[in-house]
Amino acid sequence: MSDSSGVVFPVDASSGRRSTAVVGRSVVAEALRAVDPVGAASATRETNWRQGYLPHFRRLVEAGLTSDDAAVTIARDGIAALHDRMRWSTGGEDRPLAEAFDAASADVDDAAVSSTAVAAPASALGHETIRGSGTPDRTLSVPYAGERLSGDALRRQVDTWVAAGTVEPTLAEAVGVVIDNPDWLDLSDRTVVVLGAAAEMGPLRTLLRWGADVAAVDLPRKDLWDKLIAETRKSAGSITVPVRRGDAPLAERLGGDLVHDLRAVTDWVERLEGPLVIGNYVYADGATNVRVSAAVDALSARVIGRRGRDEVALAFLATPTDVFAVPGSAVARSVANYAERRTSKVLRVPLRTLSGGRLLRRNYVPVDGPDAPGINDSVVLQQGPNYLLAKRLQRWRATAYRADGGLVSLKVAPPTRTRSVVKNRALAAAYAGAHRFGIEVFEPGTANTLMAALLVHDLRTGAPAQPHPWQDEAYAAVHGGLWTAAYDPRSALGLAALLGVAAAR
Repeated sequence: MSDSSGVVFPVDASSGRRSTAVVGRSVVAEALRAVDPVGAASATRETNWRQGYLPHFRRLVEAGLTSDDAAVTIARDGIAALHDRMRWSTGGEDRPLAEAFDAASADVDDAAVSSTAVAAPASALGHETIRGSGTPDRTLSVPYAGERLSGDALRRQVDTWVAAGTVEPTLAEAVGVVIDNPDWLDLSDRTVVVLGAAAEMGPLRTLLRWGADVAAVDLPRKDLWDKLIAETRKSAGSITVPVRRGDAPLAERLGGDLVHDLRAVTDWVERLEGPLVIGNYVYADGATNVRVSAAVDALSARVIGRRGRDEVALAFLATPTDVFAVPGSAVARSVANYAERRTSKVLRVPLRTLSGGRLLRRNYVPVDGPDAPGINDSVVLQQGPNYLLAKRLQRWRATAYRADGGLVSLKVAPPTRTRSVVKNRALAAAYAGAHRFGIEVFEPGTANTLMAALLVHDLRTGAPAQPHPWQDEAYAAVHGGLWTAAYDPRSALGLAALLGVAAAR
């Protein structure tokens, strides 16, 4: 699919290219401007965005800590800035992103699209439902270390994670109430829209095991849908999928491309019956990640506008490799870990000296008082500024929608051995050695089942808002120990990778 069609970055007047750096820098600056004009000016002056983006994303979190209003203002202004800049392109003509929903802009020029994802008007997208033949599972069970844990065994494992600092203590509360209410797993009163249906971290397979009716959206790729159809037929649930008319086999006509068929997919979601949960589980490499995230955000805003807040809940998974404000208790745990790591004390000083202070830095400066939040910076630089901007847009939308009175489930997911991670050799090696530094890396089955359980918790309890948006993000966070580790994650990443490679050999 051509990069010059659908949801695109604007053309930069000075370079004549579609610049992701220009957009990223200006969006962060606009998000900061009303609350932190000094920070906005600093972002604007950043000349090497690809290398220097990190302090400015950190500033977005720090500036939002001054008040609830500040955090919400940053979120709203950041969303508006990104929507103002992104464009909808049809056959070489760029228009404002909002015009993707105009009838005249609905069709991408056929010459600009591939045979695997031919653009079509909204009327060409129908509904196809595939049903499973299994019996719904009404017990919350989580696969872990070769076993399937439920009931008291699952509670004990969660308590073990809490004791190890792998998760926030509030996870025990959230998981416990879902265990106590197995009927909550019956989601027949809602339609869960899973955008990014094939995503390893998405809840699709778990929801199907519970017997849910899921509206599944992913790229129009036969191999992808062949697999999802086969899994669905063996499950207890069903998937309803956008389908194009034609005589080709069903799997060749299923799916919708959010970046290039935005209006068609949005209209399809709008027509779904019942209260909706729009779950954002999309991922793509590089700049495409921002494009598809902007498309999902535009879709969500459009559907909310048409259906209303009472009819639409939003769901997101936040990456743990981001910048977060974290509870003072997590900071205190990290400070204690730093003081107590006996095996590291001998090596810490020489390593820091030889590395110019880059290795084995403490995770936090101790905070003032047990209730003061700290700033955890677990960004993996290899992921880049586009990845961080795409994930920050999701956090902004969660904050803004919650402030508007909408129901939101945003949960910090654990570091997980997904295909997108392990294909990067450096990250795969770092994950293999992460346990040496108190970090637990989860298997996909464990992570996505836990996240699905937390989604159910939020939908059933109404996800009561905390006093400040950062506390909403921290509730029941499964950070894998990144928030409580002794060392700044980046300062230990290289050593973890070396140890991981050695262990693999």
